[in-house]
Order: sequence, then structure tokens, then C-alpha cells
Amino acid sequence: MRIIFLTLILFNFLASSTLNLSMSSSPSRLNPILANDSASSEIADWLFNGLFKYDKDGNITTEIASSYTFVTPTKLIVKLKPNVLWHDKERVTSKDVVFTYHKIIDPKVFNSIKSNFKEVESVKALDELSVEIIYKKPYFKALETWMVGLLPYHILKDEKDLMTSSFNKNPIGTGSYKLKEFKTAQDIELVANDDFFEGRPKIDKILYKFIPDSNTSFLYLKQKKLDIGGLTPMQVKRQIDDGFKDSFEILSRPSFGFTYLGFNLENPKFKDIKVRQALSLAINRQELVDILFFGYGEVCNGPFMPDSFAYNEEIKETKQNLQKAKELLKEAGYDEKNPLSFELITNTGNDIRVNTAQILQYQLEKVGVIMKIRVMEWQAFLNTVVTPRKFETVLLGWSLALMPDAYPLWHSNSAKLGGFNLVNYKNEKIDELIEKGSGTINKDELSVIYKEIFKIIANDLPYLFLYIPDSITAINKDIKNIEPSFIGIMHNQKDWEIKE
Repeated sequence: MRIIFLTLILFNFLASSTLNLSMSSSPSRLNPILANDSASSEIADWLFNGLFKYDKDGNITTEIASSYTFVTPTKLIVKLKPNVLWHDKERVTSKDVVFTYHKIIDPKVFNSIKSNFKEVESVKALDELSVEIIYKKPYFKALETWMVGLLPYHILKDEKDLMTSSFNKNPIGTGSYKLKEFKTAQDIELVANDDFFEGRPKIDKILYKFIPDSNTSFLYLKQKKLDIGGLTPMQVKRQIDDGFKDSFEILSRPSFGFTYLGFNLENPKFKDIKVRQALSLAINRQELVDILFFGYGEVCNGPFMPDSFAYNEEIKETKQNLQKAKELLKEAGYDEKNPLSFELITNTGNDIRVNTAQILQYQLEKVGVIMKIRVMEWQAFLNTVVTPRKFETVLLGWSLALMPDAYPLWHSNSAKLGGFNLVNYKNEKIDELIEKGSGTINKDELSVIYKEIFKIIANDLPYLFLYIPDSITAINKDIKNIEPSFIGIMHNQKDWEIKE
């Protein structure tokens, strides 16, 4: 009997499946409302769940919530699933939702998501599995706000200081995986949650290897010590062989971010839209994509993500037209005797941006424009150039959200110091549309509004929108059931299996 028992233990050990991933930095706090850095956020996403989430197509769907109803445009009732358990097997209730909200808005708790709740008037439990959320006004991000992971009331109710709580290193969540152990600057192991409310994941363990150096990470991937890893276009084109391609599937999709050349619209040179139009026509965006990313990217046509509800497909790529660019420059008062000259500033530590600047400089020379390049250390760039708006043009990038909020970048109220409207763009029609959009809870209405915002901004050219790089991922072909989608591959991870 003892031999059979030991054999079963050995069999279970051998049959255990592990997904090997990597992280380049160590998490700081594995608490969903405090996970401000990318490593903390990625690990916390395995451990916690919110009331809502995005489905594979980028649409909002329920997670811990079972259903929701807008009783009025400002009154939301959310019902919770009855079978959601914390990792210690306690049941999730409406108390946890109310508690999480109060911790997020607590002035003693410092987090980056507090502003998402600025339109919330009150949150209260109606019964054990029902929550009433009242908004100050109709709010277009009323559901997205509640994608943040919930905190356990029964564990943290007496915690005096959440910022220094041991919970941040030993979290109890609701997610598909549980934390085995967390030590700073070491590997992190997650184990499958047998009681996960959407069903136990088929892969038993996730091992995050701590690899700060990207070259080492790439080497691990080539040696099959990692199952999934990011690749650069250069690595895909020049540094992997057929053997690698036999072992790994390579998936490419647009990343959630764009790069742009931003004009200081307070500068007299750029107040004239003919100058901005001329510069837009002088550059070849597809050439940028081809040279910088070996084609692994796409031209950016405006401020919101392609394939999203806010993207306006009527706006087409601006093709290079050197003759038209010269004509517009001449109309604006610039020619060979009086060439347009300006400075573009960007930051060190980003070779792609520096190379972008050099290609733009070369392209603009063809229409007689003199563009000088200055490259600065990141903090000095932010503190002395970007924040005080002391530039003619800048080369920067923004991340793109699935639910875009045009206010921070494009509303005239955000053009003040400290705001993110760095180029001082002011358009009364845009302000009106942004305010109208923020007060609707109907996504179809919001889509119409945001497509109009997209069109106006694309035509006004406060930026030269340049490119959206691809996100390239290598995936071990031994992993089954992966479904690539608009938001990536992790949406159905619990269904993945590793081929024996």
C-alpha cells in the first residue's frame, strides 16, 4: 500500500505542468489598488479579479459581477456571483466591494487609480450579493472603473496602514492562481487555484523567472527555458533560425501605443496650419515603419487605437507629397531663401526615437526644411523641456487604452502646466464633444462622439501621428488552446494545456 501511495505522489509530481515566463523587474506591492509598476500589475492580475473585465474583443463583460443594471443614468446596481471564493475559501460579498472603494479613496492610501473614482458619489451594500453605486453625473467609464481587483474585507478590515501591510507581499485574492512565495528580486511561483470560480486552470504552476537583462531573457527563450517571450523586429528578422520557428509560434499585433511629433502650438511657426500640413505631407510614415521595425508596425492616423470603437476608418493614411508640401510652405512664407527651421527634442535611452528623429530630419530636408535634433536625459527632458513647455517640437509617445479618455490630452483645460495637453491644443468643438462624451453611458453614442473627435484632431494636426509598433510574442508550440485576439493571448489562459 505504501509503495502505491508513493508511486501516486511521484506520478502527480511528474505530471505537474509549469508555464515559464519572465519579468525584468521585481514587483513592489502585490495589491491590486497599489500595483503601480508593470511587474506588480502583471502578477496581481493573476491573483485578483474585478467586478468587470474586457472580453477577447475588447468589450466589457462581467467577472465577479453576475449582472448589472443602470436603474437611472447615475444609479448602477451590481449583482455578484454567489460562487466566488477568496484563496482562504471565504466567500466574496458586497462588503468587499464597499471596502475596496473606501480604501481606494482613502487619503492615506496613495495610488494611481483614485481619479477613476472621482465621479462616484456613494457605494453601499444592499444585501450580501448586491451593491448600489451612485454617480455624481452620467459617466462614460462607469463600468471600467470597477475592473480593479477587489480586496478582502475579512482580512484587511482592521489593517491600520495598507501601504505597509504584510498583505502586499502575501496577498489573498480570488484569481485563477495563488501566490506560493514572494521575495524581492527572486523568481515568483504561482500555483493553480482549485476553487477558481471560472474553473481550475489546466496548467498547474506559473513560474516567473527574474531576468533583469533583456539579452539574457532572449537567450533563455532560445534555449526553451521560457515558454512565452517578447521579441524585437531585429530579433525576428536577424537573430532567430528555423529551429526556433519550429519550436515557437510567432504572433504579431499592434501594440497599445503610438509615437508622435508634437508641435508647440503657442509658437508662431506652428500656429499656421499650412506649416503643419506641409510637414505632414513631407514625411513618409510607411518608410519609418519599414526602416525602424522591418515592417512590424503600422502607420498611425489619429489619437485612438485601430479596431476600437473610437477609431474613425474614414481617416486615411497621409501619403508623402513633396510637391504639395513645398507649395504649402511657400504659401506660409517659407522658401529656399527663407527656409523653415526648428528644433526637435527627444530623450536618451530610446534608440528607436533617436533613429526616428534622424529619418524625419532626412525626409524633411527634401522640402527644404531644416530640423535640428537635441537628445536629452529623460528626467532633464521632462523637468526642463516637457513640463514647462519649453520646446518647438518634441518626439514622444502615448499608451492607448481600450476605453480612451480624450480629456487629459485634448481638452483645453488640460493645456495648463501639469496637464498632459503638452502642445497647448485648444478647440472649442473638441471641448464640447469631450464633455458630451463623458456624460453618456451608451457605448454606441460614445462611439459616434469619439469618431468625430478623432476626425477633427486628425485634420487639425496638433501632432504628426507617426506609427504604432507591433507587439511581437514567441509562444512555445507545446502550449495548446491559445486564442490570439484583439487584446492579446492571456484572456483564456485557464484553458491552456501543455502538451505532454
